[in-house]
Amino acid sequence: MKRIFSLALGLGLMLPTVASADDLRADANAVFKPIPSVVPAVKDNAVTHEKVELGKMLFFDPRLSRSQIISCNSCHNLGTGGVDAGPTSIGHGWQKGPRRAPTVLNSVFNIAQFWDGRAEDLKAQAKGPVQASVEMNNTPANVVATLAAMPGYVDAFKKAFPREKEPITFDNFAKAIEAFEATLITPAARFDQFLEGSETAFDDAEKKGLRLFMDKGCAACHNGINVGGNGYYPFGVIQKPGAEILPLGDKGRFAVSKTASDEYVFRAAPLRNVALRAPYFHSGQVWSLEQAVAVMGDSQLGEKLTDEDTKLIVAFLKTLTGEQPRVEMPILPVRTKDVPKPE
Repeated sequence: MKRIFSLALGLGLMLPTVASADDLRADANAVFKPIPSVVPAVKDNAVTHEKVELGKMLFFDPRLSRSQIISCNSCHNLGTGGVDAGPTSIGHGWQKGPRRAPTVLNSVFNIAQFWDGRAEDLKAQAKGPVQASVEMNNTPANVVATLAAMPGYVDAFKKAFPREKEPITFDNFAKAIEAFEATLITPAARFDQFLEGSETAFDDAEKKGLRLFMDKGCAACHNGINVGGNGYYPFGVIQKPGAEILPLGDKGRFAVSKTASDEYVFRAAPLRNVALRAPYFHSGQVWSLEQAVAVMGDSQLGEKLTDEDTKLIVAFLKTLTGEQPRVEMPILPVRTKDVPKPE
């Protein structure tokens, strides 16, 4: 920990005092960035009002699943931190997914999507769950047929993609969802206010927690604008956790790269709004933030954190909760007799 020294009056001794908030802020700004208050641009996809409104309808519409009971919001609930309530999501035919659903909030800032980074952006990610047999279990052709059979969607796609001869395509379906998800950012967290110069955003415990988070090495993986989500690391750098937390059958990024060194490597979890979305890790088997921090200390840092250190780091992590997006539930287009029936 950085310290400054002052002469102890009457003793002639150099005693350490905690570095100033300005020093802490300067160190933090070298590692992290505040979330902007404006919607970020996304590659090759203009985020227009019409596209966002269409994407919002698609995000909430369960008729895009084969059973017509599962929507994007089923697993990425915007009322609960962009995730669902259980360790892993329930998909088609009551199947359980293999991993915890990542949060959709601030996902636009991630280096890639999914725990293993197999989708390069939100467009690619939007196409995955709708086709996965364990999730929405649909096909691109069936999605397009469903959308094209509802006049409300026909009009919405024409407005969102006005220069295209056939606007209802699976690619445009994904682009619209990406545009909507790009708006799901959570600015103005107390952490952001601290980075931007507020003298009252943090109390002493939170300042100590931030200093510990950086000095202990947590920020080596959890840094940048999303406090994570921008790199891949082994789960168990020093010591692998038990199979209940790190299932032996899920080798993470290895399934994507087929590279031996990528076994049990995962994208570092973005920690924005982390206090809102227990349970934790890709397995969803840790139900308290305190336990999650302790596991990270043992597995990633090789250090048994004291109860006090854990408490202070958790105090800091709670400052990462930002303003939650206020999303009005859309009125969805009315189905017609030509919409494919649920299966």
